[in-house]
Amino acid sequence: MAAELQPEWICCLPAYWSYGVTRDGRVFFVNEEAKSTTWLHPVSGEAVITGHRKTPDLPTGWEEGYTFEGARCFINFI
Repeated sequence: MAAELQPEWICCLPAYWSYGVTRDGRVFFVNEEAKSTTWLHPVSGEAVITGHRKTPDLPTGWEEGYTFEGARCFINFI
């Protein structure tokens, strides 16, 4: 199960951890000491929901999103 992005998750990462954001808006975590990355938060063990993004090339009411597995999808809010 994924969790909503919480500001304290980013500012209070354990020692040697940082985070990055992919071009599609997904948050990932970097263990600088082990030189590894993960989609799961190092404390909670949950993936982070980063939301959807609106792109100018989509029709009104549509947003681009990604599944937990990373597959691209489109959401119609109308």
